[in-house]
Amino acid sequence: MSYVLIAEDEPRISAFIAKGLTASGIQSEIASDGATALALALAGGHDLMLLDIGLPELDGFEVLSRLRASGSTLPVIILTARDSVTDTIAGLEGGADDYMPKPFSFGELLARVRLRLRAAAPDPDSGVNEISAGGIRLDLRTRQARVQGRVTDLSSREFVLLETFLRHPGHVLSREQLLSHVWGYDFDPGSNVVDVYVRYLRRKIGADAIETVRGMGYRLRA
Repeated sequence: MSYVLIAEDEPRISAFIAKGLTASGIQSEIASDGATALALALAGGHDLMLLDIGLPELDGFEVLSRLRASGSTLPVIILTARDSVTDTIAGLEGGADDYMPKPFSFGELLARVRLRLRAAAPDPDSGVNEISAGGIRLDLRTRQARVQGRVTDLSSREFVLLETFLRHPGHVLSREQLLSHVWGYDFDPGSNVVDVYVRYLRRKIGADAIETVRGMGYRLRA
Protein backbone atom coordinates (compact mmCIF):
# COMPACT_ATOMS: atom_id res chain seq x y z
CA MET A 1 0.00 0.00 0.00
CA SER A 2 1.27 3.50 -0.84
CA TYR A 3 2.05 5.97 1.93
CA VAL A 4 1.58 9.72 1.36
CA LEU A 5 2.89 12.55 3.54
CA ILE A 6 0.42 15.48 3.72
CA ALA A 7 2.22 18.71 4.66
CA GLU A 8 -0.69 21.07 5.27
CA ASP A 9 -1.34 23.47 8.18
CA GLU A 10 -5.10 23.83 7.67
CA PRO A 11 -6.73 20.93 9.58
CA ARG A 12 -9.88 21.05 7.47
CA ILE A 13 -7.94 20.56 4.25
CA SER A 14 -5.51 17.94 5.57
CA ALA A 15 -8.36 15.92 7.08
CA PHE A 16 -10.30 16.13 3.82
CA ILE A 17 -7.32 14.85 1.83
CA ALA A 18 -6.47 12.12 4.34
CA LYS A 19 -10.04 10.85 4.39
CA GLY A 20 -10.19 10.72 0.60
CA LEU A 21 -6.85 8.92 0.31
CA THR A 22 -7.88 6.35 2.91
CA ALA A 23 -11.11 5.67 1.02
CA SER A 24 -8.98 5.15 -2.10
CA GLY A 25 -6.68 2.62 -0.43
CA ILE A 26 -3.78 4.98 0.23
CA GLN A 27 -2.32 5.51 3.70
CA SER A 28 -1.31 8.98 4.82
CA GLU A 29 0.42 10.96 7.56
CA ILE A 30 -0.11 14.65 8.32
CA ALA A 31 2.54 17.27 9.15
CA SER A 32 1.20 20.71 10.10
CA ASP A 33 4.46 22.69 9.83
CA GLY A 34 7.44 22.80 7.50
CA ALA A 35 10.06 21.58 9.97
CA THR A 36 8.07 18.46 10.80
CA ALA A 37 7.28 17.83 7.13
CA LEU A 38 10.97 18.03 6.20
CA ALA A 39 12.02 15.71 9.02
CA LEU A 40 9.41 13.11 8.08
CA ALA A 41 10.26 13.33 4.38
CA LEU A 42 13.97 12.88 5.08
CA ALA A 43 13.28 9.95 7.39
CA GLY A 44 11.96 7.96 4.44
CA GLY A 45 9.07 5.56 4.33
CA HIS A 46 6.78 7.76 2.25
CA ASP A 47 6.07 7.29 -1.45
CA LEU A 48 4.95 10.86 -2.16
CA MET A 49 4.48 14.21 -0.44
CA LEU A 50 1.63 16.69 -0.87
CA LEU A 51 3.27 19.98 0.09
CA ASP A 52 1.49 23.22 0.94
CA ILE A 53 3.51 26.37 0.26
CA GLY A 54 2.18 28.45 3.14
CA LEU A 55 3.50 26.31 6.01
CA PRO A 56 4.66 27.80 9.33
CA GLU A 57 8.32 27.58 10.45
CA LEU A 58 9.56 26.59 7.00
CA ASP A 59 7.50 27.43 3.93
CA GLY A 60 6.97 24.87 1.19
CA PHE A 61 9.65 26.27 -1.09
CA GLU A 62 12.26 25.97 1.67
CA VAL A 63 11.13 22.45 2.54
CA LEU A 64 11.43 21.47 -1.13
CA SER A 65 14.82 23.14 -1.49
CA ARG A 66 16.28 21.35 1.52
CA LEU A 67 14.71 18.05 0.50
CA ARG A 68 16.27 18.15 -2.96
CA ALA A 69 19.59 19.40 -1.60
CA SER A 70 19.71 16.25 0.53
CA GLY A 71 19.51 14.14 -2.64
CA SER A 72 15.97 12.92 -1.99
CA THR A 73 13.94 12.05 -5.08
CA LEU A 74 10.65 11.73 -3.17
CA PRO A 75 7.86 12.78 -5.58
CA VAL A 76 6.32 16.09 -4.47
CA ILE A 77 3.03 17.67 -5.52
CA ILE A 78 2.69 21.27 -4.40
CA LEU A 79 -0.68 22.47 -3.08
CA THR A 80 -1.12 26.22 -2.75
CA ALA A 81 -3.51 29.12 -3.04
CA ARG A 82 -0.87 30.84 -5.11
CA ASP A 83 -1.68 30.21 -8.74
CA SER A 84 0.52 32.72 -10.55
CA VAL A 85 2.82 31.58 -13.33
CA THR A 86 5.80 32.80 -11.30
CA ASP A 87 4.95 30.56 -8.35
CA THR A 88 4.21 27.63 -10.65
CA ILE A 89 7.59 27.86 -12.35
CA ALA A 90 9.35 28.46 -9.01
CA GLY A 91 7.84 25.28 -7.62
CA LEU A 92 8.69 23.16 -10.64
CA GLU A 93 12.21 24.55 -10.97
CA GLY A 94 12.68 23.91 -7.27
CA GLY A 95 12.14 20.22 -7.86
CA ALA A 96 8.39 19.70 -7.51
CA ASP A 97 6.85 17.01 -9.69
CA ASP A 98 3.42 18.57 -9.99
CA TYR A 99 1.52 21.68 -8.96
CA MET A 100 -2.14 22.13 -7.97
CA PRO A 101 -3.66 25.50 -7.04
CA LYS A 102 -6.38 25.63 -4.39
CA PRO A 103 -9.28 25.12 -4.47
CA PHE A 104 -9.07 21.73 -6.17
CA SER A 105 -11.32 18.73 -6.67
CA PHE A 106 -10.22 15.62 -4.81
CA GLY A 107 -10.82 13.54 -7.93
CA GLU A 108 -8.22 15.51 -9.87
CA LEU A 109 -5.79 15.41 -6.95
CA LEU A 110 -6.19 11.64 -6.64
CA ALA A 111 -5.56 11.18 -10.37
CA ARG A 112 -2.31 13.11 -10.11
CA VAL A 113 -1.24 11.27 -6.98
CA ARG A 114 -1.79 7.91 -8.68
CA LEU A 115 0.07 9.10 -11.78
CA ARG A 116 3.10 10.10 -9.74
CA LEU A 117 3.01 6.88 -7.71
CA ARG A 118 2.94 4.81 -10.91
CA ALA A 119 5.85 6.80 -12.33
CA ALA A 120 7.86 6.24 -9.16
CA ALA A 121 7.25 2.49 -9.09
CA PRO A 122 8.02 0.67 -12.37
CA ASP A 123 6.19 -2.62 -12.83
CA PRO A 124 8.26 -5.34 -11.09
CA ASP A 125 6.60 -8.01 -13.23
CA SER A 126 7.70 -6.50 -16.51
CA GLY A 127 11.00 -8.40 -16.40
CA VAL A 128 12.83 -5.31 -17.63
CA ASN A 129 15.02 -3.52 -15.10
CA GLU A 130 17.06 -1.35 -17.42
CA ILE A 131 16.66 0.47 -20.72
CA SER A 132 19.38 2.13 -22.73
CA ALA A 133 20.04 4.18 -25.86
CA GLY A 134 22.62 6.64 -27.06
CA GLY A 135 25.20 5.48 -24.53
CA ILE A 136 22.83 6.15 -21.62
CA ARG A 137 21.52 3.44 -19.29
CA LEU A 138 18.52 3.96 -17.03
CA ASP A 139 17.95 1.62 -14.08
CA LEU A 140 14.19 1.35 -13.52
CA ARG A 141 14.65 0.08 -9.96
CA THR A 142 17.17 2.53 -8.54
CA ARG A 143 16.04 5.44 -10.76
CA GLN A 144 19.66 6.17 -11.65
CA ALA A 145 21.13 7.04 -15.00
CA ARG A 146 24.58 5.86 -16.04
CA VAL A 147 26.51 7.84 -18.66
CA GLN A 148 30.02 6.66 -19.60
CA GLY A 149 30.35 4.93 -16.25
CA ARG A 150 29.17 7.94 -14.27
CA VAL A 151 26.06 7.44 -12.14
CA THR A 152 23.60 10.26 -11.44
CA ASP A 153 20.40 10.34 -9.42
CA LEU A 154 17.22 11.71 -11.01
CA SER A 155 14.18 13.44 -9.60
CA SER A 156 10.83 11.77 -10.25
CA ARG A 157 10.03 14.08 -13.17
CA GLU A 158 13.53 13.82 -14.65
CA PHE A 159 13.26 10.04 -14.46
CA VAL A 160 9.99 9.91 -16.41
CA LEU A 161 11.24 12.43 -18.97
CA LEU A 162 14.47 10.52 -19.61
CA GLU A 163 12.58 7.22 -19.77
CA THR A 164 10.33 8.75 -22.44
CA PHE A 165 13.34 9.77 -24.53
CA LEU A 166 15.02 6.39 -24.09
CA ARG A 167 11.91 4.55 -25.27
CA HIS A 168 11.89 6.69 -28.45
CA PRO A 169 15.59 7.07 -29.39
CA GLY A 170 16.18 9.17 -32.47
CA HIS A 171 12.53 10.24 -32.61
CA VAL A 172 11.54 13.89 -32.47
CA LEU A 173 9.15 14.41 -29.54
CA SER A 174 7.14 17.62 -29.52
CA ARG A 175 6.66 19.69 -26.39
CA GLU A 176 2.97 18.77 -26.47
CA GLN A 177 3.80 15.04 -26.54
CA LEU A 178 6.20 15.41 -23.63
CA LEU A 179 3.72 17.47 -21.63
CA SER A 180 1.01 14.88 -22.16
CA HIS A 181 3.17 11.86 -21.34
CA VAL A 182 5.39 13.19 -18.56
CA TRP A 183 3.03 15.58 -16.83
CA GLY A 184 -0.04 13.48 -17.51
CA TYR A 185 -2.58 16.26 -17.91
CA ASP A 186 -3.23 19.40 -19.95
CA PHE A 187 -0.54 21.81 -18.88
CA ASP A 188 -0.39 25.41 -20.10
CA PRO A 189 1.05 25.05 -23.63
CA GLY A 190 2.69 28.45 -23.19
CA SER A 191 4.71 27.19 -20.24
CA ASN A 192 8.43 26.51 -20.59
CA VAL A 193 8.38 23.60 -18.14
CA VAL A 194 9.54 21.10 -20.80
CA ASP A 195 12.49 23.32 -21.71
CA VAL A 196 13.36 23.70 -18.02
CA TYR A 197 13.44 19.94 -17.41
CA VAL A 198 15.33 19.22 -20.63
CA ARG A 199 17.92 21.68 -19.34
CA TYR A 200 18.06 19.80 -16.02
CA LEU A 201 18.59 16.50 -17.87
CA ARG A 202 21.32 17.94 -20.05
CA ARG A 203 23.24 18.97 -16.94
CA LYS A 204 23.10 15.39 -15.68
CA ILE A 205 23.51 13.28 -18.83
CA GLY A 206 25.47 15.62 -21.09
CA ALA A 207 24.71 18.81 -22.98
CA ASP A 208 24.75 17.03 -26.36
CA ALA A 209 22.63 14.03 -25.39
CA ILE A 210 19.31 15.72 -26.19
CA GLU A 211 19.12 17.64 -29.44
CA THR A 212 16.81 20.61 -30.00
CA VAL A 213 14.95 20.30 -33.30
CA ARG A 214 13.92 23.86 -34.02
CA GLY A 215 10.20 24.35 -34.39
CA MET A 216 9.48 20.67 -33.66
CA GLY A 217 10.72 19.58 -30.24
CA TYR A 218 13.54 17.45 -28.84
CA ARG A 219 15.33 14.25 -29.84
CA LEU A 220 17.61 11.88 -27.95
CA ARG A 221 20.69 11.22 -30.05
CA ALA A 222 20.53 7.51 -30.83
